[in-house]
Amino acid sequence: MPVYRSFQQHLDPSVGPKRILALDGGGLRGVLTLGFLREIETLLRERHGNDPAFRLSDYFDLIAGTSTGAIIAAALAVGMSVDELHGHYLDLGNKVFKRSPLRFGAVRAKYDAKDVAKALKGVLGERRLGDAGYRTGLMVMSKRLDTGSPWPLTNNPDAPYMKRGEQATTIANGEYPLWQVVRASTAAPHFFDPEVLRIGRADGAVKAVEGDFVDGGVSPSNNPALQALMAATMEGFEFGWPTGEEQLLVVSVGTGKANPALGRTNLVTGTALVNALRSLTSLMEDCADQVETVMQWLSRSPTARRIDRVTKRAEPPLGGMPTISYLRYNVLMSSAWCREQLGLDLSDDALKALQAMDDPDNIMPLDALGRTAGALLVKGEHFTPTFDAGVVVA
Repeated sequence: MPVYRSFQQHLDPSVGPKRILALDGGGLRGVLTLGFLREIETLLRERHGNDPAFRLSDYFDLIAGTSTGAIIAAALAVGMSVDELHGHYLDLGNKVFKRSPLRFGAVRAKYDAKDVAKALKGVLGERRLGDAGYRTGLMVMSKRLDTGSPWPLTNNPDAPYMKRGEQATTIANGEYPLWQVVRASTAAPHFFDPEVLRIGRADGAVKAVEGDFVDGGVSPSNNPALQALMAATMEGFEFGWPTGEEQLLVVSVGTGKANPALGRTNLVTGTALVNALRSLTSLMEDCADQVETVMQWLSRSPTARRIDRVTKRAEPPLGGMPTISYLRYNVLMSSAWCREQLGLDLSDDALKALQAMDDPDNIMPLDALGRTAGALLVKGEHFTPTFDAGVVVA
């Protein structure tokens, strides 16, 4: 019977090679991500003896997510299979994104965050970030709005602020409920109210400190791949993993990339609110492209795409030698791309409608699109045998 890496071995820098899975934000479009993940899990399960107990958490040493990607990452890190998660995800999407005539999204958040909290507790239970029982490493990307600081929170026991000092009033990161950490990462402005985390206890004249947390997509890390790489390799995060083309693999999965040729707002007739929201969306797209560009620049990747007419495929690798191995899977919401890459005849108007992050009617079409894309774009040769080493510990 196979014996996989323990949680401690997943994090131990001396047990390699290392593999990171990074999952983008994108609201209900996360169901598209699941199509890729199902194919990846099936492929890797076959590579490791068709063990029915095999999970992505047995292969990946760190699973990182932003917003809807954080929901998926947390569920995978506690040991769910993609099929198990798929059922929870569809149920969550249908329950949470219910329109109310009392909520317009301008004066009040469009949806009730209590529904999100209830759904997340149902999936993740009452475990805390620092509790035992995780199958692998986890990073959740959020943003503290009141200070403007990005917060990548991990379950690494050695991470800064993970444990409480003997005289500290600061609440240790390990004490945060996992559901609340994930809820903070999903608190997209306009859609949901911020999540308030108590980060400091009252002590005499010192007042308790609370922070307002919003969707990690408001930071530069809606695609958390680069932040996950930083956490795994920079000294301050206390992972200390080595780099190298055969030492570190990053697999990044998107929720669908908007077609830049569609949906241009008339700047004369567009309202100030519409233009503000479109500007924020545009900034998020720019950040996502920048992350993807840098990840390609650090690697030689069989899935590298053309970033733009000037950058092309962001090569050769920085310094001439790849720092990592890198795979990126995503769908471009373009009729031409879908026809060429997936053999699907979808109109640009239909694909534009699927870009909405909060329409439950899109769940099944996105599910079908993700399954097709996963089946056609995820290939066995992308996952080199080099990274199979150490998955099973005798």
